[in-house]
Amino acid sequence: MTGDRISVRGLRARGRHGVLPAERELGQEFVLDVTLFLDTSPAAAADDLTKTVHYGELAEDLVKVVEGEPVDLIETLAQRLADVCLARERVTAAEVSVHKPAAPIPLPFDDVVVTITRSRA
Repeated sequence: MTGDRISVRGLRARGRHGVLPAERELGQEFVLDVTLFLDTSPAAAADDLTKTVHYGELAEDLVKVVEGEPVDLIETLAQRLADVCLARERVTAAEVSVHKPAAPIPLPFDDVVVTITRSRA
């Protein structure tokens, strides 16, 4: 993995993911932290956006996934988000954290987070 990273932290979107009927019906906010691993030197040398990842477009694509087809597990959601990241040709690996701060846990807690790291095969 290259040492260069681009991160988007605290991206929020509403989705209907979860195994409980109320989660599917009412939905809830999910928070994403994504780190892309890539070589940013070509973009820096040319000062050229086309030689890196447009993080605004990436954020929009990630939100579409969260707002899209519901899944039972946030592990599945994290994988779908990693696939979106790795679809960018310059990205060699991605770390994706999906936070579910309103998870249905009947005890005091701050957050539930699933973090995965995926790279090109």
